[in-house]
Amino acid sequence: MQHKEKGSTLSSCRNDEEVTAIITLKVDNRDADGVCECVSLLEPVADVFLVTGDTDIVIKAKFLNYTQLKRFLVEELSIVRGVKDTKTLMAVATFKEKGVVRPAL
Repeated sequence: MQHKEKGSTLSSCRNDEEVTAIITLKVDNRDADGVCECVSLLEPVADVFLVTGDTDIVIKAKFLNYTQLKRFLVEELSIVRGVKDTKTLMAVATFKEKGVVRPAL
């Protein structure tokens, strides 16, 4: 029950703010290209990279609020075939995006 309350608290605190998420995926290597193609079609996804290292795919996605991010993770990304594991990082500040440097707050 406590976990559910924390999620509700985070939703209410961040619900009106745009959320940029960096999501890493571990996939079955023989499915990597297919997973990239599938994930590329999901609407909030801005960028998809097949990478080397500890993870296989890196996604950058933007959401109107935390609730949309949560819905994406639970209802869309979780059903993509071939995905074995995900990690989601939420950006707390953006200093440069699409080649444009943003002023510090």
